[in-house]
Amino acid sequence: MPPAIRIEDLTKDYWVGFWRKRPYRALERLSLEVQGGEIFGFLGPNGAGKTTTLKLLMQLIFPTSGRAEILGRPVGDVSARRRIGYLPENPYFYDYLTAEELLQYFARLFGFSGADARKRAATLLDRVGIGPERRRQQLRKYSKGMIQRVGIAQALLNDPEVIFLDEPMSGLDPLGRRDVRSLILELRDQGRTVFFSSHILADAEAMCSRVAVVAGGRLAAAGRLADILAFQVRGWELVIDNLQREVLIRIAPQLTRSTEISPGRYALDLPLDPSPERLLSELTATGAVLVSLNPLRDTLEDFFVRRVAEIGEGARAARQDGAHAGD
Repeated sequence: MPPAIRIEDLTKDYWVGFWRKRPYRALERLSLEVQGGEIFGFLGPNGAGKTTTLKLLMQLIFPTSGRAEILGRPVGDVSARRRIGYLPENPYFYDYLTAEELLQYFARLFGFSGADARKRAATLLDRVGIGPERRRQQLRKYSKGMIQRVGIAQALLNDPEVIFLDEPMSGLDPLGRRDVRSLILELRDQGRTVFFSSHILADAEAMCSRVAVVAGGRLAAAGRLADILAFQVRGWELVIDNLQREVLIRIAPQLTRSTEISPGRYALDLPLDPSPERLLSELTATGAVLVSLNPLRDTLEDFFVRRVAEIGEGARAARQDGAHAGD
């Protein structure tokens, strides 16, 4: 069975400048595979090439070189396009239509009858949290977060097998972010494939089975999230209550850091070795109470920042080598 999405050496150059145009490489030889039924996070800072990649997959722009397939068919194949949904980074809709009018209009374009279009629009607006009163207001009165919800609903109108979401959490409040996370997980549970781009890395940590990190238009890392983070465990955080001050002073040489949370309660950072059990036994013998013990590891954001810096250093070194070669 072919992957849901296959990208091979995808490259995109833009010509920039006024009098003497020169190529600017927005994406360089990107290769990825996304399996059916998984949530795949496409991560990177603004300007990393995420939106360029999604526009190439949607054929809103065309590649300089390379190729891509969706559901085993070349990008642009009509039979494959009927089976995908897409939310752009900044959705823009007809201001003077209501949300239900807009979705009914798009549903008719997909071939729904009038009654089915109304039913489908109502179901999806309920699903994204836009109630009966708000859905009858003109879209020009909506906040950015509300427009984002409408955009997610339109991406699901045709009951797609593969859903592409470009920054789906943009403009949403915490409640909206939670709702969209639940919706994406629900889509996965239905066997659908979700490919979403984001610079909000906590969203990927909460949902993705695999991720790819792009920086400067190039792939910095890809793989299962557990594999990327597994080697980053660097210590332990011990939260302890009823810890006497003199005991804290005595164990200070064994700690990386101590933070007072409230009188008698501390967060203690311990090195990875030795194991924390011995110190914990020593503390509980003094009357201290364990609140929590958690591994300290780099988050996906820490990993992302470090890899972006490495990509930047590599690019600078390449430029310097090229300059020396030309001397």
